[in-house]
Amino acid sequence: MRRAREPKASVGEVAYLPVVTVNDTGAFLDWGQPSDLLLPYGEQRFRPSVGKRVLVRIYEDQQGRPVASQKLERFVADEAEGLSAGDEVTLVVAEQTDLGLKAVVNHRFWGLLYRDDLTRPLRRGQRLTGYVKRWRDDGRLDLSLLPPGEARLDVVGETVLKALRESGGYLPLGDKSDAAEIKTRLGVSKNAFKQAIGRLYKRQLITLEPTGIRLVPGASAGD
Repeated sequence: MRRAREPKASVGEVAYLPVVTVNDTGAFLDWGQPSDLLLPYGEQRFRPSVGKRVLVRIYEDQQGRPVASQKLERFVADEAEGLSAGDEVTLVVAEQTDLGLKAVVNHRFWGLLYRDDLTRPLRRGQRLTGYVKRWRDDGRLDLSLLPPGEARLDVVGETVLKALRESGGYLPLGDKSDAAEIKTRLGVSKNAFKQAIGRLYKRQLITLEPTGIRLVPGASAGD
């Protein structure tokens, strides 16, 4: 029976790929292409087993053949270049740290998603869109899952509206709610929540009540 292939990965990318064969040459990974991708023994951090996934960088060897490496530090730089705060970037989640999640930015640089900025659970190898929150003095990147400025508030507003619709039009959250409760329920900071409900109130999409917020009947985000 022919196995279902992975979504295609390409040379130059970091990807989280399943091991399909292990032999004397190395491990072979499914990268969505007609031929499986070789992860040579010399490029392995540990001996992977069939059925497990490994986070690798795909590159061309001296003969021009695509191969994989688990030694990401050879290809991913600590110091970023050519990026600014607010830029939209592609992220691949790599590993947990004491501060949050380390991620590969645009397949080229390391960046950090702080735990307090995570709006939802993420898994190793997950690819998603993120944003440069800060380019630090040491050249390293702090990251966010939310866009900057007005766009960020619109995203948070959509999150609030979605939660309101799913809960029958009422949420027991407001200005005086605990920050941890807001984070648990909506995955956003209290400050972002307060700014977003202020915008929603001005657009007459919600009403503010002593114990929470209520969706205006018939209101839609396009109003």
